[in-house]
Amino acid sequence: MPEDIIQVQEQYYIRASASLVETRSHVLKHDNCFGVFDRLGNMRPLGIQDHGLFRDDTRFLSRLVLDLEGRQFLLLSSEVREDKDILVVDLTNPEFTTSEGQFIGQDTLHLLRTTFLWDNAAYQQLHICNYGSESFRVPITLSFEADFADIFEVRGIHRTQRGKLLPAKIFADCVILSYLGADGVERQTHLFFSPAPEVVTAEFVQWWVPLSPRAGQDLGVSIFCAYAGEQICPLSYEEALQAERNHRQRLRERAAYIDTGNAQFNDWLNASRDDLVMMLTQTPYGLYPYAGVPWFSTVFGRDALITALATLWWYPDIARGVLLYLAAHQAQEEDPSRDAEPGKILHEQRRCEMANTREVPFGNYFGSIDATPLFVVLAGRYIRRSGDYAFLQQLWPHIEAALTWMDTYGDPDADGFVEYVRKAHQGLRNQGWKDSEDSIFYPDGSLAEPPLALCEVQGYVYEAKMLAAQMAELLHQPERAATLRRQALSLQQQFHEHFWCEEFQGYALALDGEKKPCRVRSSNMGHCLFSGIADPVHAARIAEQMMQPDFFTGWGIRTVPRGEGRFNPMSYHNGSVWPHDNALIAAGLSRYGYKAEAARILTGLFDASQFLELKRLPELFCGFTRRQREGPTLYPVACLPQAWASASVFLLLQVCLGLEIDGFAGRVSLTQPTLPLWLPHVTLHRVAVGQGSIDLELYLQKGGVGVNVSRRTGNIELVIK
Repeated sequence: MPEDIIQVQEQYYIRASASLVETRSHVLKHDNCFGVFDRLGNMRPLGIQDHGLFRDDTRFLSRLVLDLEGRQFLLLSSEVREDKDILVVDLTNPEFTTSEGQFIGQDTLHLLRTTFLWDNAAYQQLHICNYGSESFRVPITLSFEADFADIFEVRGIHRTQRGKLLPAKIFADCVILSYLGADGVERQTHLFFSPAPEVVTAEFVQWWVPLSPRAGQDLGVSIFCAYAGEQICPLSYEEALQAERNHRQRLRERAAYIDTGNAQFNDWLNASRDDLVMMLTQTPYGLYPYAGVPWFSTVFGRDALITALATLWWYPDIARGVLLYLAAHQAQEEDPSRDAEPGKILHEQRRCEMANTREVPFGNYFGSIDATPLFVVLAGRYIRRSGDYAFLQQLWPHIEAALTWMDTYGDPDADGFVEYVRKAHQGLRNQGWKDSEDSIFYPDGSLAEPPLALCEVQGYVYEAKMLAAQMAELLHQPERAATLRRQALSLQQQFHEHFWCEEFQGYALALDGEKKPCRVRSSNMGHCLFSGIADPVHAARIAEQMMQPDFFTGWGIRTVPRGEGRFNPMSYHNGSVWPHDNALIAAGLSRYGYKAEAARILTGLFDASQFLELKRLPELFCGFTRRQREGPTLYPVACLPQAWASASVFLLLQVCLGLEIDGFAGRVSLTQPTLPLWLPHVTLHRVAVGQGSIDLELYLQKGGVGVNVSRRTGNIELVIK
């Protein structure tokens, strides 16, 4: 058996350290457009169904293959450049004879193929060079196709009826492929070629490139994803590349800069930063992190809220953009077909054909039980972080609407717990962050019956009301603040009474429709530490068991530990390891003083990153126990990159440092700062505090962590607890 394949119970899986060059994909994204390419820079949907160029959840280009009159180029190297914006592929030629009878020996030609995305278009440059001793006319063929498949079709949903492909429009240097959808929208793919090819058809173009010995020539292709009537403004490759680079640089400069004494950790930090910058999408309300490529490259409420919480100290602009966007799209009316209720926060938003025709309910879909309390949590934390009183006044009506939803629609039986049951026929059965069909179950593995009150959701509601009370006080509403605080404390007491399971020393996964606890251990109870609803004695028990081998793999904490009814290390939610889940748990551990345990989680995920291509943590990986000299086992269809996975390192670093920022007081607090031995020092540059900023240096020393302030602008107080 090859060493890159492992066997588990007679099934075979590819390990993360495998070097299967031809089978891995490359991903590029800019705003609403993303592309998935093979290692040669091609798009081949046959057998690799997610390849293509997508805009607004529609595949505008399904095939893009470069060859030499049907002969495939040979791969030399292939990588997405370090800052994740350009795919760079080096190719050479096989031995072949052209249709004009000219023989070209292998490795005579070098082709540098570079691709990036900008403003709903893919720009590709082909630089071909002749290293032979005689002149050639080289036939370069580029085949293309646009199936205009909906993202849900690509994911495998069968459609009985589609729109229709329209006749292609062919010009000397341009081809326009069009599709009239069942939603009445005409989508178009414009392909521009420079210089004009010798042959142009609806399916391929061909250049005959004259090359003298040691000479080279450039060919250019730009592919625009457009709607009928939309103005197309092609830029040159150089102009578009400069615009893209300037854009990314502006985004990076809006965040704090982190440098450490561990080069490998810096690689993970920078890779995560660049992935987050790639996932950020400019909206009329500010920056919004799309969830993940390829399946979730769109607006998700929960994902963006958790991403914003994880990056709040480092990049507060993300939180502001998320809050404004979700406030603008908050549900205003009851619509069971979309699980929408007044005050509820958006779960998912799609702009594709199947959403427009209501073949799927996700145009504006609200099937999330936790996005609404998390919206209030993020609002409360952002207001404290920024000190922006005017923003609080602007957002308060939306916060109140969310709070009202929690007390009414979110708690229809008025028992004090927020719960869910699916109303939309095609909606999600489970509506917490573990939203797969089988994720909420009883100890024997049978599925729990709704309505379901998840343990972590009660924690989110608790913190939402505590933070809302603080915001009400800022707005000079003491009676409202007292009511909210009283509700939160009552919920906390009820939670302890109904969710604590003495037999396994943890919180039940959920209460079912009959208010019976699902007595299952899960990572969800770690979120109860994150929110602060947990009793300190209970928190100690949870902290202890989450670091035991049943839970902790060596890479991170499993969603479900060994021994539970549906445990499977290869399942999506019942035994896998999710970076964002671990980061929230680490934040909870730190909140209750378990800094060493939080640092252990940071160490596990850092170690995992060292085995992964581009140091990029995926959405999740399998929950097998760590083995020496082997990387984590990949989950086959995990999104990569995934915003909240990329954000996890920033929250993990924050909780180890005990870093909190109070924008109103102009204060930076470091509570019990902790650094693992492999991270001897950390420097934080440009940390915004109110109208000023501060640079901090933290370093290991005998007896703990030392702190220096190397730069400070504005009246900023540093408190070390």
